[in-house]
Amino acid sequence: MRSSLFPLAVTLAVQVLVSMAVVTVPVLAPAVAAETGASASHVGIFIAMVYGASMVASLVSGPLVQRFGAIRLSQACLVVCAVGLACVATAVPTLFVVGAIFLGMGYGPVTPASSHILAKSTPRERMSFIFSLKQTGVPIGGALAGALVPALVLWGGWRAAALAVAGACLATSISAQPLREALDTDRDPDRPLVIASLAGPLRYTLRDPVLRRLAFCSFFFAALQLCLITFLVTYLTLNVGISLVAAGLMLASAQAGGAVGRIGWGMIADHWGRPVRLLGLLAIAMGAAAVATGRFTPQWPAVSVALVCAAFGATAIGWNGVYLAQVARLAPPGKAGDATGGALVFTYAGVLFGPPAFTFLIGGGISFASAFVVLAVPAVACGLWLFWRDGNQNEPERGAPGKLENR
Repeated sequence: MRSSLFPLAVTLAVQVLVSMAVVTVPVLAPAVAAETGASASHVGIFIAMVYGASMVASLVSGPLVQRFGAIRLSQACLVVCAVGLACVATAVPTLFVVGAIFLGMGYGPVTPASSHILAKSTPRERMSFIFSLKQTGVPIGGALAGALVPALVLWGGWRAAALAVAGACLATSISAQPLREALDTDRDPDRPLVIASLAGPLRYTLRDPVLRRLAFCSFFFAALQLCLITFLVTYLTLNVGISLVAAGLMLASAQAGGAVGRIGWGMIADHWGRPVRLLGLLAIAMGAAAVATGRFTPQWPAVSVALVCAAFGATAIGWNGVYLAQVARLAPPGKAGDATGGALVFTYAGVLFGPPAFTFLIGGGISFASAFVVLAVPAVACGLWLFWRDGNQNEPERGAPGKLENR
């Protein structure tokens, strides 16, 4: 147990910091907009650029892990994220674009690198649980950004807040150095950096009707998830009239709900044995939470707002683990990683589509509240589709769930 918890702690810390770095910019959006005069809704374009770079970086991370080692790559990711935040702190429009690209380049390879470490150190019978715990690093990092960054803004301004998070990334990168000798023993410095073909993973996904259906639905789930993370703080401060600090705490509440949901829904799916039906129910619930979020007014009690945000996070952020596990179950034998990679292309596409679509709706004169509802409609439709198609049949387990992220 001890041998698996040590690598888990290391990989979780890295995941938390890079996730915090990415979510820091949406939290800063109202303060940046107030100083620069730019629309706060433009943060949707920024996040789209982050995840576009992240998708490309994650696809090429395999050879980098094998040549340099997972810890060294994780250290590099933390440094690159710090550089990205430093670019944002300049408030120069061109460097905002550069900062988004750097943040994406730092965010993308972290999951493959951490999965490489955990696959070596985790007993097979505990792999699902350990990997689920590691995946909570994303909402935990977002919760820390929501809780701490507004306080840093009040303390020293938004530039100081961005640089403080950048400093935390650098400190974590340095602290990981003593671990490299123990965890990067399998690196091959002579391995050529050859990028494998990307057509194979897509073929596995598109060939199977159930995988194809899940991947298609994940596009809309991911779009709504990123709109929640990206625009909640701006919506609460500009439209509901609560302070930046309080709005950050509401985002932290949503992220905390997502962290609990990622583990809880996975346990329920395993116990119930109907993961597709559970995904359908989660999609309907996230749509209902989005509608409730759109109904916020200044008269709502803070506790009620926090509870709705937590429910929104538990569903719109918490669905990923159930989805990825089911993709692995449906994969051809020994091809769980390829099928997961192909399915994630659709998921990342939703990440890229969601925030710009939300920004477009706001630019067209639609309110933030209505935009949340518009993005919720296709997610609910997909939920009803999954629930109906699942019917009374269990999908066969054709793959090895334990190899979900061993890519």
